Amino acid sequence: MGIRAGVFYPIAEEVIGNYNLEAEWTVNTDSRKPVPDSLFFPIVGERFDGHDHLLEAIHNGAKAAFWQKDVPVPQALPDDFPLFMVEDTLKALQESAKHYLKLTHPIVIGVTGSNGKTTTKDLVEAVLTQKFRTHKTQGNFNNHIGLPLTILSMPKDTEALILEMGMNHFGEIDVLTRIANPDFAIITNIGESHIEYLGSREGIAKAKLEILNGLKPDGVFICDGDEPLLTQAATNQRSIRVGYSETCTAHISSVQLNSKGSEFVFDGHLYHVPLYGKHNIKNAAYALALAEQLQISPAQCQTALAHLTITAMRFEVTAGPKGTMIINDAYNASPTSMIASLETLKELSGFEKVVAVLGDMYELGPDEEALHRKVADCLAAPITDVVTIGPKARWIADELKKRPSSVQIHEYQMKEDAIPLLLSFLGEKTVMLFKASRGMKLETLIQDLQREGGISK
Repeated sequence: MGIRAGVFYPIAEEVIGNYNLEAEWTVNTDSRKPVPDSLFFPIVGERFDGHDHLLEAIHNGAKAAFWQKDVPVPQALPDDFPLFMVEDTLKALQESAKHYLKLTHPIVIGVTGSNGKTTTKDLVEAVLTQKFRTHKTQGNFNNHIGLPLTILSMPKDTEALILEMGMNHFGEIDVLTRIANPDFAIITNIGESHIEYLGSREGIAKAKLEILNGLKPDGVFICDGDEPLLTQAATNQRSIRVGYSETCTAHISSVQLNSKGSEFVFDGHLYHVPLYGKHNIKNAAYALALAEQLQISPAQCQTALAHLTITAMRFEVTAGPKGTMIINDAYNASPTSMIASLETLKELSGFEKVVAVLGDMYELGPDEEALHRKVADCLAAPITDVVTIGPKARWIADELKKRPSSVQIHEYQMKEDAIPLLLSFLGEKTVMLFKASRGMKLETLIQDLQREGGISK
């Protein structure tokens, strides 16, 4: 292509988009990561500047880089190393992704929501793979850097691209959706996550609904039809309201749990999914509603659901010591998702010990105490024991103590201190749910319990 070191390309984003299509660049923003034959984007953050690490990136495989033209070029830079000079490397990354989408034109599905984004993304991928070559967001690459990196890592023959969109503040989803220009926008629900920054559930809904700002003019909006904050925005003919209420345009009914997951009827067809909980059934229904729009048959969908692989720590059922059923739902938590998980726990049958291990929930703002105490509303039989971990989760225990209840309450500040008690609960007739915000890393308690119980992981 005749790229020379230090040349300013006024349309560098288009150059990279075209070059990615031809040569399939591996795009990298982390200079520490060995990535052979990569294109390095030095991102400028609050506490770091990727430009300072160009030589390290070259050592780890970078063959070219974007470069902010107001930043001095290192004297030690090899003369033949290509630099794409741009005004802003982050914007260049985002514009490169946008241009690459125009060149490859896959069907784009944007997924956001307070809870269930990742599970829904996994469900959508499973169903769409029945008909299309798919690519999806990996890990937590769902922000203003991760989303364009996901797009630029997409194989050029991708037919359906599934993009998870995360946010903490107003305006963040707007940026993502304008990069992606989705054909389908899914909002899973409105909870309390990030209410500290957004003020109220109404504020959270407003921020999530920014996904519609980038939706193509003929795009389809799929949302939680049981949530008034979303149904108010889903009034046109290109909207699908999924849920349990009769007012939904895509209706879920006849839900039953069994040893292998859940059965349910959606728009007249019976499905089985290896997941538990009405919230997860609704996540599956979003994927089924999308499948119908893309002419994927119910039989193909059931095949996909039967072979489903879900990202770890999302109501992940595993076998524990002495035949204990362990439910690892420890990836994250809000009051809405914690209550949903507890309601699902209560629906499981055949257990004598039903244990809820609950940790602190973060980013709940000035109402965090009240929101923790709200969880106590659903702590009742058949739950036998509640184990709280941390100073915030203690509010749950304190509220439960005020109420007449047969549930035994156990409080701990440090998760390690709960291990002896949990070991005493182990047995074939025991099920344990672990749920807390990501910062609690409650999965380490599960690992300790497995190890102490004689299961090596």
